[in-house]
Amino acid sequence: MWNNPRLRGPMAQALLLLFLGLLISDLAYNTVQNLASRHIVSGWEFLWRKAGFEISFSLIPYSGEQNYARALLVGLLNTLSVSICGIVLATVLGLLIGVMRLSRNWLAARMAALYIEVMRNVPLLLQLFIWYKLVLKPLPDVRDAITWGGMALSNKGLAVPAPEFGQGAWALPAGLAIALAITLILRQWSAARQVATGAHFPLLPVAAGLVIVLPLLCFALAGWPVNFNFPVAGNFGFRGGATLVPEFMALVLALSIYTAAFIAEAVRAGIEAVARGQSEAAVALGFQPSLAMRLIVLPQAMRVIIPPLTNQYLNLTKNSSLAVAIGYPDLVSTGGTIIGQTGQAIEVVLVWMGVYLFLSLLTSAFMNWFNTRNRLVER
Repeated sequence: MWNNPRLRGPMAQALLLLFLGLLISDLAYNTVQNLASRHIVSGWEFLWRKAGFEISFSLIPYSGEQNYARALLVGLLNTLSVSICGIVLATVLGLLIGVMRLSRNWLAARMAALYIEVMRNVPLLLQLFIWYKLVLKPLPDVRDAITWGGMALSNKGLAVPAPEFGQGAWALPAGLAIALAITLILRQWSAARQVATGAHFPLLPVAAGLVIVLPLLCFALAGWPVNFNFPVAGNFGFRGGATLVPEFMALVLALSIYTAAFIAEAVRAGIEAVARGQSEAAVALGFQPSLAMRLIVLPQAMRVIIPPLTNQYLNLTKNSSLAVAIGYPDLVSTGGTIIGQTGQAIEVVLVWMGVYLFLSLLTSAFMNWFNTRNRLVER
């Protein structure tokens, strides 16, 4: 039977499934026995019990009188905020460093190469401690904070004015939505016009002007229904305004600067993968070097850049769990506190796994869609 190829494959798969089933059942049995010996009751009822602990940084209202589910939600939002800010900053910085790496300017190219080599080879956790312990925490106290333009930087974080919107504030998002709709229409029209006539329409500056000017114009017509609450220094921190705690700033800086080095290498590889004749043809047609890079080289390089870029986005999101090392209340840190209070380790770990799995799959799905739109289409 084993020599029969029609039977050998199904038999091997059946044996593998049997082995996995036995392994999972053994793990489940040991888990149940260990929980019973420690008098730990499994289940999700603990989520609705009072948390009883405070969280130092929260994007939504939270107090220790609320339940564990609310605490986990606060941790999730903190993780998302760090990941999104880190991805945006890492993408912009990585693109700039990657282009600088191929610059004809000797100093710019060597500085970019030095940045890439140093940042890629220094562990992320060490960089996190450097930003937190050596850069942000030694800043002046609140009373001696560095102030400019209504903002203040101290060892308690960055305090910025907080907007307080009144009636008519809907005009700002309404104007932004109108500007985005006009931009999409202009994009389709400019693409059709360029195909028909070959004339290039300056879509980027026009779109930037629409997105900035139109919402402000709608907001002005509504009477500027906004007031700013400026931070005021107190004995133990700032009153009023909004404060970015040093843990958040250190984590975003470390994640973005570290990941940008890997993104820069992906950008460099993507640009070098484009045939040199493409840029030479653009110069022969009269394109400025910056315009040739933006319109000719980078769109073709994106087909090579996007797959490794996806991996770096996933790594940055998962590396945000290092926040526990500096006390930033992300999902892992908040869940660790809950485990210490309730002993519901299995449930909290399952929440961790589910959240990071969902975020990774969502990021991968978006980047795969983006990759599909940028792939080479053959006739």
